[in-house]
Amino acid sequence: MRVALAQINTTVGDIPGNVERAAEALERALEAGAEVVAFPELAITGYPPEDLLLRPDFVQENLRALEEFAGRVPEGVAAFVGFVDLREDLYNACALVSGGEVLYRYHKRYLPNYGVFDENRYFREGGEAPVAQLGHSIIGMSVCEDIWYPGGPAREQALKGASVILNISASPYHRLKGMMRERMLGVRASDYGCYVLFCNLVGGQDELVFDGHSLIFDPEGRLVARAKQFEEDLLVADILPEEALIRRLHDPRGRKERYERVEEPVDVPAVEHTAREPVEPRVEELLSEEGEVLAALVRGLKDYFRKNGFSRAVLGLSGGIDSSLAAAIAVEALGPANVSGVIMPSRYSSEGSVTDARALAKNLGIRVQEIPINPAFDAYLEMLAESFKGLPEDVAEENIQARIRGNILMALSNKFGWIVLSTGNKSELSVGYSTLYGDMAGGFAVISDVPKTLVYRIARHINEVKGREVIPDSVLTKEPSAELRPGQRDVDSLPPYEVLDPILEAYIEEDKGIEEIVALGYSEEDVRRVVKMVDRAEYKRRQAPIGIKVTGRAFGRDRRMPITNRFGRLLSD
Repeated sequence: MRVALAQINTTVGDIPGNVERAAEALERALEAGAEVVAFPELAITGYPPEDLLLRPDFVQENLRALEEFAGRVPEGVAAFVGFVDLREDLYNACALVSGGEVLYRYHKRYLPNYGVFDENRYFREGGEAPVAQLGHSIIGMSVCEDIWYPGGPAREQALKGASVILNISASPYHRLKGMMRERMLGVRASDYGCYVLFCNLVGGQDELVFDGHSLIFDPEGRLVARAKQFEEDLLVADILPEEALIRRLHDPRGRKERYERVEEPVDVPAVEHTAREPVEPRVEELLSEEGEVLAALVRGLKDYFRKNGFSRAVLGLSGGIDSSLAAAIAVEALGPANVSGVIMPSRYSSEGSVTDARALAKNLGIRVQEIPINPAFDAYLEMLAESFKGLPEDVAEENIQARIRGNILMALSNKFGWIVLSTGNKSELSVGYSTLYGDMAGGFAVISDVPKTLVYRIARHINEVKGREVIPDSVLTKEPSAELRPGQRDVDSLPPYEVLDPILEAYIEEDKGIEEIVALGYSEEDVRRVVKMVDRAEYKRRQAPIGIKVTGRAFGRDRRMPITNRFGRLLSD
């Protein structure tokens, strides 16, 4: 049996465009001789459609589009495509299509309602575990979360004789999730003695990035084929469903189980195929940890601009590591002609920082302009002199500088239609080491879910991959500073990032308490201080632009903490 997994890059709400994209992939799969073609979860509507699902016209348009797509699928080919089904309620569904008709509508059984997911808000759970008969082969179908649980539809379908378990998915990326997913799918294949075909969505959707990384495992749980990460791809492979029968004859575990409800398989009329050369299975090499995070950031930014009709970006270049990495990502995603940098020195900016910013712009090949902020800063100080009379300079004067820079970037955005990219990292945003309406201003936060220590690793990775100094070495080696007062250093306000980042990961991503984090070997003073800063900065983060999720728990739709909250503050005080 020749199978094709079409990991396509859909756009939420672009139903005609999504159907056309699927149809193009279908045509290529047919040219390759595929008998089974899979498309991602909710491929017709895009994922996640969120409150568009509350609009009847959206649901009806998706149903019409499914019928149109079905008309393109010839007899003898089984296509599995994700859509929204409407019966007595809405269902996250997989359509089995063949010979121009929708033969079956499978309803997703396990609806995720954690992290970034809220499918219980929109969908009703399904209850069936159908199988389809294509020639001599029995295929079980499921949707995303259905295969993450031991048992469930996959187990039931295996007990019904399925030799192939096909799962269409929209599994969003976070760091190192791909390897965890591979381990899980390999276990499912070996447990049930079936081929497992996993077709995943690819592309950016607001904060989320889907990494593709579609997979095929054999009945022994061995990897047969792997698609590209973060790119559209058509993964074609030949599988031997009879191997599943051989595996089961040698593995008696399935004989100990019974499944009472045995419906007739959905019959997919088969056609005879002429002899053909076998397809050599393709196993794409996995990216490194730094490589996959970089690819996720580039894909997320590129698709956010493309799918929203934006073309050009502007960002401030401070000569620091964060703005340098953000600029490099922007150039990779949008091209140097579509990225503009702005150097905005103040009386506290070191000559080295200005030089580094100029060198970065030259290395990236982007247009750069310099707009000193001293005249505006002096004007602010003069205007506020009476109000600030007799008071020492402090964070108020520091933040005025950051807000002047934010105003300049937004003025350029308004004048030229550029989207401002903010450049704060996750470590700074976590503890509130950022300025509202200043460096937090912007339309998209490129690295807002990237911890500072990982920022450095990705920057070095870029230089290694490019084989040249894209990000100047002086940027990578100098001590981090906001340069908003004389001699300022980040470590004057924060623990060293090598200490800060693990504490933040334990508190934000793992929900560990103060005592648990201290038990990991960190000083109680540092832990209480960091926890207190995180809790007090919640109101700031709610006003920050969205950014790309790359960690296990990002701020925003992933981690949802109340702003008005005494629990954490009582513990950290």
